[in-house]
Amino acid sequence: MSDRDRADAVYAALLTRQGEQWVQPRVERTRRVLELLADPQRTYRVIHVTGTNGKTSTSRMIESLVRSTGLRTGLFTSPHLVRFTERIMVDGEPVSDAAVADAWDEIQPFVDLVDAELAAAGDAALTFFELLTVLGFVVFADAPVDVLVLEVGMGGAWDSTNTADGDVAVFAPIALDHADRLGSTIREIATVKSGIVKDGAAVVSARQDPEAAAVLRAAAAARGATIAFEGEEFGLSSQRLAVGGQLISVRGLSGTFDEQYLPLYGFHQGANAALAIAAVESLFGTVSADVVTDGLAQATSPGRLQLVGSHPIVVADAAHNPHGAQALVSGLRETFDVDEWGVVVGVLGDKDAAGIVDALAPVAARVFATAPESERASDPDLIADLAEARGATVSVHPGLDDAAEAAREWAAASDRRAVVIAGSVVLAGEALRLSEAEDWKNGWQE
Repeated sequence: MSDRDRADAVYAALLTRQGEQWVQPRVERTRRVLELLADPQRTYRVIHVTGTNGKTSTSRMIESLVRSTGLRTGLFTSPHLVRFTERIMVDGEPVSDAAVADAWDEIQPFVDLVDAELAAAGDAALTFFELLTVLGFVVFADAPVDVLVLEVGMGGAWDSTNTADGDVAVFAPIALDHADRLGSTIREIATVKSGIVKDGAAVVSARQDPEAAAVLRAAAAARGATIAFEGEEFGLSSQRLAVGGQLISVRGLSGTFDEQYLPLYGFHQGANAALAIAAVESLFGTVSADVVTDGLAQATSPGRLQLVGSHPIVVADAAHNPHGAQALVSGLRETFDVDEWGVVVGVLGDKDAAGIVDALAPVAARVFATAPESERASDPDLIADLAEARGATVSVHPGLDDAAEAAREWAAASDRRAVVIAGSVVLAGEALRLSEAEDWKNGWQE
């Protein structure tokens, strides 16, 4: 069997488990497997990242900055856009098929043992995400990495990633999301997320709602941790558009970094970069201007305001909740000189479809309602009804292929039109696959 086939078999085995949408506050199950494996998550330093929006982009920038110091890095994020190995990165590249398959062989006997213990206690077997977390920790220990940038799956306190002890706890903006799991108020959600703060850690946070900020300050005080907030201890000094991205100046915790090139669209990415710099400063105490320059210049954030087509312009963005959709709209307005946007929207059923459509409505000259390739996808007719209720002209399409084709044809009728594909990480991943087609690269041909 080839390494590719072995890795695909690992993913198939993970998919037989309870899915990522199935979560319980039961971090001790993951901890039990890791104890049997001699706690691989304690063999490297950890920067732990949570929040509602921006945590993946921030995590990727942190990893790039740390890698620019010459240290070997791990990066654990979710979900993936195209292939699951994207979730486990070593030195900026997806884990090799051989490494992920070998790690699976290493953990399998211990997984079987814990599953048996859970069954004897009348509890459910280990889930997809719990096992993915264990798998990632073992891959990073085997690599080995010096620093792991670890993105929370959901929440914080009882997330399986919280079996690691973060030297630095990073909080991207906290907003309402997963209310059925995390709570119906900002305070409740911030309380769950604050559970990643460990004794004596350094905490850095984006600007937060006052209630969230109060929760984070209290958590830091209770743990004897330091805390720094964007806009107070660090932050952006300036930012302006540049070809392919933006130029930012950042007031860091240990120094200032002027006129740094960030090859990402959206002014919110500048704030994410400032947060990433503060996180790396918190780990090392200080960071050089050369590291910041090199780290930011190499930063990528696939599926976030990503240009995936030209003639007409096509942009893909995960934007899977209202806060993310609002950031997308701001980014489109800041970055592109476009009069009319054709918005291709597909949303998963457990997301706030109405809130996402509301947020996208101000830029939507035309809506192309569709469904991501997922059993959890919302009916595109529901999306269409929501958009029509907000006065949009709408068409319904069974899948992204058809919706994107119709949207690109609509946009090609005028050089003042463009297309954005949004509403789901799954949909953004499909857009990236479609973008490999020759006509997406070279322009629409009527």
